[in-house]
Amino acid sequence: MMLHTPSLRDLSLETQGFYRQAVRLLHAAEVPFLVGGAYALAHYTGIVRHTKDFDVFVRPAHARRALRALASGGFRCEITFSHWLGKVFHGEDFVDVIFSSGNGMCKVDDDWFSHSAEATFLGEPVRLCPAEEILWQKTFICERERYDGADVNHLLLARGPELDWGRLLRRFGTHWRVLLSHLVLFGYTYPSEREAVPAGVLEELTARLRDEAARPADARRSVCRGTLLSRTQYAIDLEEWGFEDGRVSAGSMTADQAEVWTDAGLRQARGA
Repeated sequence: MMLHTPSLRDLSLETQGFYRQAVRLLHAAEVPFLVGGAYALAHYTGIVRHTKDFDVFVRPAHARRALRALASGGFRCEITFSHWLGKVFHGEDFVDVIFSSGNGMCKVDDDWFSHSAEATFLGEPVRLCPAEEILWQKTFICERERYDGADVNHLLLARGPELDWGRLLRRFGTHWRVLLSHLVLFGYTYPSEREAVPAGVLEELTARLRDEAARPADARRSVCRGTLLSRTQYAIDLEEWGFEDGRVSAGSMTADQAEVWTDAGLRQARGA
């Protein structure tokens, strides 16, 4: 199955060579990896957009091994954020080596690989991140400067009937409200295409919503899980209003990792 890549007009020969070499270096080092980002989205939805980065996904245990393999090609490499991301630089282009998500929720594990799809990228054989895991990650990206709701809707529109909904529900676990919110918006966005989401999935999630509403809230703890959706927009909740950070108390990040990730977002917002 051929991956819909950006046209040669959009990818310079130098950029193509860099990405192709990155793939070959990972293959040569026998580092298991998946292709994600704009290239996987193009495969699943037909939407092509060129970015300055190429996203490869690896298990957390393989992140440093992947960076060593890419450094052997003479590229500058770093672990940018210890909880989810490394980067490889070549001029203005770069490769993101991703092993989780910015909020620490969506770690790459064996299921990513067992449900991946075969494709070809710039003449090289690769495997793509599964549509379910791409959707899982994107539903949590609700920043002021980046909201991936349209990507979620386009994935649902293109792949909804084919998705493994049981696995997707397990991925969200106790965070099922995030999925439900996007499914509600999908039905609003495409009223004629609502059947792309199985009725049973909506019934299951709305039943959970009714059951939860019938129980009293736990007033013993004040947790803000908004930080799992945006690293900066809920800073006031933590700093001034006394809420616990959901990335730490309801997620998998350490307090230090959460602070570093938030500070980077605040610097970006200020244009630093």
